[in-house]
Amino acid sequence: LEIDPLREIGSIGTGNAATALSQMLGREVRITLPEVRIMGYNEAIEWIGGPEAVTAGVLVKMSGQMNGIMLSVQSLEFVNLVMCETPVGDYEELGDLGQSAMVEIGNIMISTFINALSGLAGIDVNLTVPAFAVDMQGAILAVPMAEYGGMSDYLMTIGGNFVCDGKQVPCHLLLSPDLRSLNFLLRKLGVSDE
Repeated sequence: LEIDPLREIGSIGTGNAATALSQMLGREVRITLPEVRIMGYNEAIEWIGGPEAVTAGVLVKMSGQMNGIMLSVQSLEFVNLVMCETPVGDYEELGDLGQSAMVEIGNIMISTFINALSGLAGIDVNLTVPAFAVDMQGAILAVPMAEYGGMSDYLMTIGGNFVCDGKQVPCHLLLSPDLRSLNFLLRKLGVSDE
C-alpha cells in the first residue's frame, strides 16, 4: 500500500527530471518506468553496482517537514551518454566544468523528485546546496548510514533507465528520511494512521 503512492511520485519526479535534462542538453532524454523499492543499506549498495564500484554521487540534505538526505548516483556510463561527445574513461577526465555539469544534473534529478513529492504529499521540503563526491559506492553510502543508520535500516530506492540517442543507462536515486519524517510522509499520503 505504501509503495503505490511512492511509485507515482517516482514516476512523476523522474519523468520531470528527464524533461529538464532534455531542455538542458538540447537532446531528447526519456526514462523508462521507474522501479521504487524499500531496501536495506547493503541491498541498496548491491543494487547500484556493489560497494567497490567507483561512482559519482550528488547529495543534498532535506529539512523542513521532512528531514534526511537524498543521493543521485551517476555511473560513468550515464555521464558518457548525457554529457560527453567523446567518451571518457575516468571521472577525472571531466575536469572542473564537467564535474559542475554533473552536480547540476544530479541537482535537477533530486529537486524534480522532491518537488513531485512535495506537491503530491502537500509538504514543504528545503534542500541544501548539493555536495559532490567521486568514490567507491560503499564510501558514498556511508554518509546516510552514519547519519540515519541508527534510526532506520532502510532506504527508498528509485531506479529506471535513461534513454538517449537509442541507448539506455541506469539512473539511481536514494532517499533516506529519518523515521519521524517517513511516518509523517506516509500519513500525508494517506497510507498510515499512526
